[in-house]
Amino acid sequence: MATRRDLIKGTLAGALVPGQFIGSIAFGAAAAPALGTIRAVTITAGDLSAVEAAWTKYLEYRVVERGTISKETAASWEAPAVAGKPFISLGPKSGEPTYLRFVQQAPIPDYNYSRTFGWQATEITVQNGDELYERIKDSPFKVNGPPRGIPTYPYLKAMGGTTGPGGEKIHLTWITEKRPDLAVAESFVGRVFIVTQGVPDLPQALEWYKTTFGNQYSPIRKLPSIALSVVTLKNGTKIEVDDFKDKGQPRRK
Repeated sequence: MATRRDLIKGTLAGALVPGQFIGSIAFGAAAAPALGTIRAVTITAGDLSAVEAAWTKYLEYRVVERGTISKETAASWEAPAVAGKPFISLGPKSGEPTYLRFVQQAPIPDYNYSRTFGWQATEITVQNGDELYERIKDSPFKVNGPPRGIPTYPYLKAMGGTTGPGGEKIHLTWITEKRPDLAVAESFVGRVFIVTQGVPDLPQALEWYKTTFGNQYSPIRKLPSIALSVVTLKNGTKIEVDDFKDKGQPRRK
């Protein structure tokens, strides 16, 4: 049985993978250490200047911090090799308290982290996906295509499969109506509202979130390509947990 330490190690290993991230989720004030809202993700990138230029110009994010990763922070990630590496933190124009921290790290050639356990992608709210697509289709962001409606969720138009200049995998989602369970964008490109995690045992991972933190989760959905569930956090944010049982492997450190 996976322990809390095992699950954390599986996700934090993402700090060593180019274009990937680890999550930072605030804890609630209740007696139980309930997971609160998503506050930040940490992503590695080979060229911070390219990331900064693209995110500030095309997505209207702003630099909120620059620095280097401390030994203590690197140790907490179990990623000692990133100690002393420069980073930048970016936030949406709205000033919502959610951030993307990019840490400089050289790419690892031919390494496919999408088939490993751990954090996989980050989903960000936008105010108008059609307008955003026109803005970034000829930019440093690589986009698979324009936003598409989701049949089972008529209030969503998703532009999935977008890759940033640092190799970061992002989904840009237009929530077309205000909903209490989703963080609607407060600026042209808004906040992180979903992070995606691949796990070796989906039911066990969901129960771990529930018994450890008290966070509830949705029924498991079996899609043609994957089975998944969503763990509910605060302020319209969520963790999507994907079943990687048959296609995943431990992430290389």
